[in-house]
Amino acid sequence: MQFRVDRDSLGEIKIPVDAYYGPFTARALKNYNITGRSSHQNLIIAYAMIKRSAALANMQLKKLDSKKGNAIVKACDEVLHGSLIKQFVVDAINSGAGTAFNMNVNEVIANRALEILHRKKGNYKYISPNDDVNMAQSSNDTFPTALHVAILLDAKELLPRIDKLVASLRKKAKQFSDSAKIGRTHLMDALPVTLGMEFEAYAVAIENAKDAIEIAMKELEYVALGGTAVGTGANAPKGYRTLAIKNLVKISALNLKPVKDMRYGLQSRFAAANFSSALRNLALELIRIANDIRLMASGPTAGLAEVTIPAIHAGSSIMPGKVNPSLAESLNMVCFNVIGNDLSVALASQAGQFELNVMLPVMAKCVLESVDMLKNILPMFSENMIDGLQANRGRLESYIEKSPVLVALLAPYIGYMKAAELYKEALKKNTSVRELILKKGLMRKETVDKILNKKNILKSE
Repeated sequence: MQFRVDRDSLGEIKIPVDAYYGPFTARALKNYNITGRSSHQNLIIAYAMIKRSAALANMQLKKLDSKKGNAIVKACDEVLHGSLIKQFVVDAINSGAGTAFNMNVNEVIANRALEILHRKKGNYKYISPNDDVNMAQSSNDTFPTALHVAILLDAKELLPRIDKLVASLRKKAKQFSDSAKIGRTHLMDALPVTLGMEFEAYAVAIENAKDAIEIAMKELEYVALGGTAVGTGANAPKGYRTLAIKNLVKISALNLKPVKDMRYGLQSRFAAANFSSALRNLALELIRIANDIRLMASGPTAGLAEVTIPAIHAGSSIMPGKVNPSLAESLNMVCFNVIGNDLSVALASQAGQFELNVMLPVMAKCVLESVDMLKNILPMFSENMIDGLQANRGRLESYIEKSPVLVALLAPYIGYMKAAELYKEALKKNTSVRELILKKGLMRKETVDKILNKKNILKSE
């Protein structure tokens, strides 16, 4: 391998001759070999958007030479079109405040801009990663801004996939609207509902979780770009903040706004933590729904067997014909990971001191990873699990007919104590409450039929 020699404030260092990164990145590669993964692609895109927007603002304010600035903008555009992605090599968890990643971006853009101007890579006296690409910026304001932009870009792809799950649940709610079943509270028999009612409630739960995510996204629209090192805007020319954010809005197509207090924008990571908690709450609802489906499908001979799940592959390597709720189990594992990531984000969020929270890289890794996992699993769960569910009507009806809990509907007519006696007797004799009522002559058949008819059983306010 051939090398060139680059120089930074620490001295000279060898860099692979074809690499677009520079000395800061090379040193980071030796110190941050942690996750084995580079930063999320949307974080790279967000940073390229920020560097482009900053270069335009600095040119507009006559602070950056237009020849250099236009080369920087062109280099950023190449990144945004998918070039040079493999040059962003710093580990996802790197230095505090993400300085190593910011410098990785600065160096790649600087070296590509040098090439565009027919200069050699590493000629930082002509285009400097710090003085030119990072002009009027700091890792302390660019990384929080990139964090917000990257999450928003990723979340925009998640929302329609949540909608798809809601639509699948609603379709099943309609399909199962006349499938009466025994309700359960405390996992014990309760008054009947319909399978459709249950699935409509699932749809409402996921809709509510999506609403909370969208509200959290609104908070992420406030960005700290222009705050530089401590939120005072030191080394940024007058008007830079407004122009840079305006340029960023244009390139990102996001409704970004300057955060009301730039000190707050650097100190607090409330918006990211709030978004992460909204993902966690979605995960909690998904776990609950997935587990209900696993229980409903359990069996088919020794479980509830209320629904039949689609077979996406053989369920066992040793038991032929077995069908498992594998996608529900996979969804659970994803959601457990989302919850774990949220805990990491929560700990990172409270770990800021004074003018800066430096735990940004781990927050970016965790939140973006959670969004990606949910983006990937939800369409599969919707299409290959929910859409293929079928009601086992015979089993559902048999549970209602046999369940002594229907005696609760008779209690207003025969009294609670008498109803409790009938419940116990029905269980002991393995007979229905209807049969006991008629056998004991406690009510006329017409009255019992009226009280225990399907319409009365399932009536709701």
